[in-house]
Parts: sequence; C-alpha cells; structure tokens
Amino acid sequence: MTGKLSVVATPIGNLEDITLRALRILKEADYVACEDTRQTRKLLSHFDIHTPAVSDSKVLGLLAQGKHIALVSDAGTPNVSDPGGELVAKVRAQGAQIETIPGPSALVAALSIAGIKAPSFTFYGFLPQKKGREKLFKDIATSDRASIFFESPHRIMKALEALTKAAPSRRIGLYRELTKIYEEALIGTAEELYARLEQDPQKQRGEFVVIVESM
Repeated sequence: MTGKLSVVATPIGNLEDITLRALRILKEADYVACEDTRQTRKLLSHFDIHTPAVSDSKVLGLLAQGKHIALVSDAGTPNVSDPGGELVAKVRAQGAQIETIPGPSALVAALSIAGIKAPSFTFYGFLPQKKGREKLFKDIATSDRASIFFESPHRIMKALEALTKAAPSRRIGLYRELTKIYEEALIGTAEELYARLEQDPQKQRGEFVVIVESM
C-alpha cells in the first residue's frame, strides 16, 4: 500500500485551536476521511479548504490507490474514545505510512485545568450505558488512581448518582463545554455537584469530562 494516512486533531469547540500544520495537511491531502461528512465540511468551509470529505469507510481503498488521506474525528484527537483506532490498526497492518498531526484533546484540556490530584489516571472514554456500567463505578471507587471519563448531558446526573453511592467522599471535577463560550469547571463531592446541577439545569448542558480525584 503506497498511500499515506495523516491522523489530524481538530478543535473540540473553539475553531481558533486548530494548528497551522493541521490546516496545511487538510489542504494538501487528496481526501479528508471523517465520521460525519456534514460536520467536517463545516470545519473545512470555515477555513476555506476545498479538499473532498469522504466517509472513513473508504480509507483503505483510497490508500491502496496511493492517495494521501487526512483522518479526522468530529472533534478533538482521532482514536481517543472513538472508533478510529480499529481503522488505524488495519492501515498499519497493510503497510501504509501513518503520521500524527497532534492538537486539541478534551482529555488533556481537562487535565490542564483540573485543580485536583491526578498524577496517574485510568481513562475510560465514554462509559457503557447499561452493561458493565455499575461495575466500572465500583472499580473507580476502589482505584488509588484518578479516573477520567466522558459523559453526555443526558447521563451526567445518573453518573453523579452512581458516584454518590460508590465514592461519596472523593472529590470530583466536572469540566463542561471546554474551549466554548460556557466553559466551566465545577469541583466537589458527587453529592455536592448533583445538588448544584439539579438547582441549575443549565449546568447539565454540554459535553462533560469527569475526573475522580486520586486517593
């Protein structure tokens, strides 16, 4: 396989966070492969980039034709809690050149402003909605390390309920809408945070990075 795959990090919110190298690669590539072409076209249009956006299901075929493909996710760094990792493994197995174009990551952004102890941590990505979810909260409660996961606005209250039962005394950081207008960091016990979000439902909106402090 003679093609080349560039794994490109894109902004998680504020479009000014894209790197100069990422912009160059998105312009130079033959195609931009993505999860949702509509979402990616908005980004490309904002920066006046006219590289065709295609589904990431077409990557292997295009690389076999010797094309240069820029792989992006809907936001942030590809393969961090999204399905791109399996694709990269297939590309590597077939011998194509792979390069990383690093940049924004919600995980790193939250850690940089955490304000709580997280010298080492376990990252869970998005927790399962049902099967295995209760066991993971038990694992989080008994771990000496910090625990980090992503949560949606629809499940944040349930996550705080579970943490109130599993780890009532641990400090927790909620990092909401990172890099966006309503970016916010809330720190307290799960019970305290639940009460704050219940009192102000606006604080339940947006995507969350949750950090459970290390022991």
